[in-house]
Amino acid sequence: MKGEAGFVAALRRLATDPAARGLADDCAVIELGGEALVLTHDMLVEGVHVFADADPADIAWKLVAVNLSDLAAKGARPLGVLLGHMLGNGDERFLNGLHEVLTHYGVPLLGGDTVAGEGRRAWGLTAVGQATHRPVPSRAGAQRGDGVWLTGEIGAAMLGFEALRDRTGADSTAYRRPMARLAEGEALAPLVTAMMDVSDGLLLDAARIAEASGVTVSLDSAAIPLAPSRDRFGDAVRWGDDYELLFTLPAKVQPPVGASRIGRIMEAGPSGLLLDGREPDGELGWLHGTEG
Repeated sequence: MKGEAGFVAALRRLATDPAARGLADDCAVIELGGEALVLTHDMLVEGVHVFADADPADIAWKLVAVNLSDLAAKGARPLGVLLGHMLGNGDERFLNGLHEVLTHYGVPLLGGDTVAGEGRRAWGLTAVGQATHRPVPSRAGAQRGDGVWLTGEIGAAMLGFEALRDRTGADSTAYRRPMARLAEGEALAPLVTAMMDVSDGLLLDAARIAEASGVTVSLDSAAIPLAPSRDRFGDAVRWGDDYELLFTLPAKVQPPVGASRIGRIMEAGPSGLLLDGREPDGELGWLHGTEG
């Protein structure tokens, strides 16, 4: 077993309940009579997902937003969150940021846990939502002939990260305080054949839709909207942290939200992902435990 992919593969042998969706989706979906609960859990680690000297208020915002982004990819309406917090310096600032983000999205804090420890700090959050459409969208379901669509731009978070790392003073908001596309996800849920958020890189997440759906995703590089200049294309599509929605629609269906058509779905071939007709070189995106 090596890295994130190997560990998740082992976990799949334990996650046999249908609600887990084979651990091949953004969220678990629990059917309760005529309703469906949508649950997700994400973590942030100091020095990995946020800078060691990051404003704790920004950490709180990002922690909530990235979890709500998973709900957005299911078209779910948030019901509340459960917080896992490691105590330390800046806890008052963290609480300020938590109040800001919960107020912004109108989401209640329902509970959680606090701990004290040493070394790098880590934070976890469980978000609970209610499905607004059945069946609840998944990464699976993309069909040959579908269009591949993307909300927003790719690469803004990368630029924000670099601004903080290099202390240039440039805008870093997209990295520090990403936005969950909840309204867009709810509007798209009745129409999409597959949907997920872009968290680990556009190429890697497109490949995940391809794998889950048993198809090939063919992307057109010229159609992919970028925040950085085109000469940063290779970096931007592998970076992640953008939290835009990546989704597929039947060929004649237009999205009811602002989005760009960036490719199409083809019958499954030797490669699950094509970029301008060719298999992309190198790593597709970010996986924990693959560095070295």
